Order: sequence, then structure tokens, then C-alpha cells
Amino acid sequence: MKKSRFFVVLVLGFCLLFSSSVNAEEGGTGHYAPGNIATLIDSAPTKPGWIVQPIVLHYDGSFDGTRQLPVGGTVSTGLDVSVNSLVVGALHSFEKKVLGGATYSAGVYLPFTDMDVTGTVGGLSRTDKANGLGDITIIPAMLAWKDKKWQYNFILPVYAPTGDYEVGQLANLGLNYWTFDPTIGASYANPATMFNFAIHAGMTINTENDDTNYDSGSVLHVEMSAQKLVPWKKGLFGYGLNAYLYEQVSGDEGAGATNGSFKGRSIGVGPVIDYILPKKDGTWVFEFKWLPEIKTKNRVEGDYFWLKAAWQF
Repeated sequence: MKKSRFFVVLVLGFCLLFSSSVNAEEGGTGHYAPGNIATLIDSAPTKPGWIVQPIVLHYDGSFDGTRQLPVGGTVSTGLDVSVNSLVVGALHSFEKKVLGGATYSAGVYLPFTDMDVTGTVGGLSRTDKANGLGDITIIPAMLAWKDKKWQYNFILPVYAPTGDYEVGQLANLGLNYWTFDPTIGASYANPATMFNFAIHAGMTINTENDDTNYDSGSVLHVEMSAQKLVPWKKGLFGYGLNAYLYEQVSGDEGAGATNGSFKGRSIGVGPVIDYILPKKDGTWVFEFKWLPEIKTKNRVEGDYFWLKAAWQF
């Protein structure tokens, strides 16, 4: 079997192995946001240099108002969430190849977040707000292997509990636990047809929230995208679709997990558009995507809006 086919089979097998589980993490959400690692703009770089990446994320969602949700060490009946985040990140790719010709990169992403959360606690409606620095994402390892039209990626995001957290608050900038998210992926780009495809699968592994004694279960996330590029002005315009599966594969545990295992699931699909603009001093890439959640279980349900840019130089 050719290496490209073998890797795709490996990714699909990884997905199927865990998605066969029965089917929410504390608060009905986690560190990984659908749309984070999905399209070509999210793939590991294959050239030495720097990438500076500003990202804007807007999310509006809600949890069934007739059901109880453990959040911030308390229990809310229903939840309405509005989040706006500006994430500023930087990656450096090294010239020296590693592990059979892979390009090695490392970086960090800083999220500045404004959030508004409304729920019913103890029979009374309450709204909490918070803004400031959230949980930082550290990427100690990002590897890319290039093989003609195919590229294979390994990415290790680590989410650090740097955001403010207070027990009893509905709106917290941080989740108060670490998350490790090893992710593998494959992407295909054909310069003749200008068609590209990408699939990434990761497994979030969470530590315990010591303040609430809540240990959120591990989550499998799978994202796929297909896009077509066409020449437009001085660059390339792209359009296509992005879809994801977010499935909790182990139950929540700990004294704070009052709802038991509380496994969650989310599925979504939506459009994505891109613009690639080559410049003398580097390349700009812009991307907008809308990801509505169309089927959820034990999670906040809503819409993700992403606006991403990347400057590679």
C-alpha cells in the first residue's frame, strides 16, 4: 500500500476506533473548539521561517433550559453563552529536518476573551461576565512530512490553565485544568486542479479541576474539509465545506461530577472561504468559516464563527 493511502487508512481507523463508543465535560464545553484544526490554514508549515496568526472567534450557544448542567462548581438549569475571542499566535519552523525529513515547528497562542453567561442557579436567573486573558495554548511540537501532493501532520497543542477561574462563577476565562491534545492529520493539494482536502483527528486528555474535584473525560475530535481554489485578482480565492465530529469517549469522574459520566457529542457542518495572497516579503492567507452545530448531546449547542489570518515569512 502506498504511504499516502496507508496514512489516510490510519487516520480513519483511529477515528472509527473511538467513535464506536456509546454516546460533556464540565460546563458543557472544553478547551478544543470545533474549527480549530480543520483546513489548510491550520496544517503544519513545511518551510522554515515564521508564521504570525491573528484569529477572531465568535460563539453563541445555549444548553436546554429544562436540564441541569454542572459549571464552575455550581449547577445551572439551562445556560446561554456568548463568547468573543481574539487569539494572537506565532509559530517558528526550523531549517533542520527531523524524524525522516519532517519540518519541526513550535509556537504559542494567547487568547483574549470577553464572555457573557446567563443561567438559573437556585431558582434565580443570573448573568456573569468576564474578560481578559484566557487559557494559553502551547505547541511544543508540530511536525510536517511532505510527499508530493500529500502532507502528513502531527500536532501537540497543550492548553495551560492561565485564565482566571473562580468557583461559583458561570463565566470563567479559564477552565482550571490542563488539556493535552495529540492530533494527527493528512492533507492533499493538487496544483493542477486547485482542489484540496484535509482530515485531522485528535484526542483531548484532561487533568482534574482541583477546585471542583471534576475530572472531564477524554474527547475525540475529527475534522474534514474540501476546498476549491480559483485565481482572483493577485491571489487565489477558495470555497468549500468543513465538517466535524466531537465525541466524548470516556465519562466524567470525581466528586464534582454530579451528573455522572455525562458523555457529550457534537456534529457540525458549514461553509468556508479563503484568500491566498503572495507577497515579496511572504504570503498572506485569510479564512472565514461558519460552523453551526446541528446535533449535540450534553453540550452547549450553537454556532462557531471563525476569522483567521496567517502571515508566513
